[in-house]
Amino acid sequence: MNDLNKISKKIKLRIISAKDYDAISTLQLKCFPGMKPWSKEQFSNITSIFPKGQLCITYEKKIIASCGALIIDFSKYSETSSWGELTDSGNIGNHTLEGDTLYGMEIMVDPEYRGMKLSRRLYDARKNLAKHYNLKRILIGGRLPNYFKHQKKLDINRYVESVIEKRIYDPVLTAQLANGFALKRILPDYLPNDKESAGYATLLEWTNFQYKNKSLQNKIDYSPYVRVSAIQYQMRSISSFDDFAKQCEYFVDASSDYKSDFVVFPEMLTMQLLSFLPDKRPAQAIRELSNFTEQYIKMFTSLAIKYNINIIGGSHFCVENDSVYNVSYLFRRDGTYDRQYKIHITPYETKWWGVKGGDKIQIIDTDKGKVAILVCYDVEFPELARIAVSKGAKILFVPFNTDDRRAYLRVRYCAQARAIENQVYVVLTGCVGNLPEVGNLDIHFSQSAILTPSDVEFSREAIASEAVPNTETLIYQDLDLHLLQRNREMGNAQTWNDRKKGFYKLMYEEEGKTIIV
Repeated sequence: MNDLNKISKKIKLRIISAKDYDAISTLQLKCFPGMKPWSKEQFSNITSIFPKGQLCITYEKKIIASCGALIIDFSKYSETSSWGELTDSGNIGNHTLEGDTLYGMEIMVDPEYRGMKLSRRLYDARKNLAKHYNLKRILIGGRLPNYFKHQKKLDINRYVESVIEKRIYDPVLTAQLANGFALKRILPDYLPNDKESAGYATLLEWTNFQYKNKSLQNKIDYSPYVRVSAIQYQMRSISSFDDFAKQCEYFVDASSDYKSDFVVFPEMLTMQLLSFLPDKRPAQAIRELSNFTEQYIKMFTSLAIKYNINIIGGSHFCVENDSVYNVSYLFRRDGTYDRQYKIHITPYETKWWGVKGGDKIQIIDTDKGKVAILVCYDVEFPELARIAVSKGAKILFVPFNTDDRRAYLRVRYCAQARAIENQVYVVLTGCVGNLPEVGNLDIHFSQSAILTPSDVEFSREAIASEAVPNTETLIYQDLDLHLLQRNREMGNAQTWNDRKKGFYKLMYEEEGKTIIV
């Protein structure tokens, strides 16, 4: 190309979008003749699961170079893992923001635009991405497209040595070495269909010297052991907010005495406050509870700090923009808090209280890892748990409120299913007792439980701990997060990994983007 300076001023680096499929697949066929381009399904997964890792360079709106990457936990793989293993066969379902390595699965430059240092721009963008996510390294498996020209005279080891010594030029390996990557090993059978490379590839690494050990950041304790408590809370008439606060503090104190990291209270916990307020029709009464929001937040924030424990404060009805929401709060022991709006609203809540649903699953970062909250009815919809776990949640907290055993069993059976399907822990707890003065919330039924996947690593019944039904009490249990990982890798059933991804997919909208799990 002539006038490279003029062209370089017009090229732009941007994130690849779903509408770029035809342009990218055309470029793949041009750069890698004889190899299959991305399928539409693969491309959809790549651009939705980790859009920031998929980059392209354009010149006058034409894509002339691109690269794709994902984040992996490299401890789960070996240095001889194939491209298919490292990329989930190009679907990047194994991408995780909890990983330590940016894996570059593809990079290509239009042959007509080579010599313009476009690959350097892409490699530099990847390096910035690794720094942004605080990753240890970038790993790439590089093709050796010129090897077929020398295969009769040189074995693969001598060919690679010759490229390193600059006696032979290889368009991929030469560029990778020039961009600061170091050779780790030669990979046989990396891409068996790559005839130019005879199936071989090189594994190269770039080290992020700005990496900070995540276990030391923000004083976060990533110990695999997490102790959780669940409060089977008795609804009883009270005369003031102070009475409510004393009852809550008693259980927080007890959970702290057991050295728990989390304590979870039941859904609709603050309905108890209605027992000392003037009797009003249900829709009006619920709105009255919103007047206690500031006291509720202040109380649980103070208790979380005082007793050094993360508190899931059941749920509380809040009025926002004249709409009523059922909101569960997680109060961290550092004084901060997050909220999860109940998404699926029961017919009962809609009929009597006019409650509206939220529209997003929050993944809550804590000093014991990522958790999520599914408020009662939400656990009966498997998609929400799947989304939460795909975002990194290892424990699902389910505060619920049910009036009889049949209603309770719907929550209980679904919670157990979510634990098995997603190979995570599920902690559920509800209220017992009654509130004669409060309309539409008369009686309660609960049997709190801490549930596990059902496999050899866990207890026989897949129940780590379980309360006596309909008795005010506290249960607690140590949960080993390493067992979850072991179960996913070695379990007799590996339900998280064995989903039939080509047959169906879970798609959801979040912040204006379509995401596929």
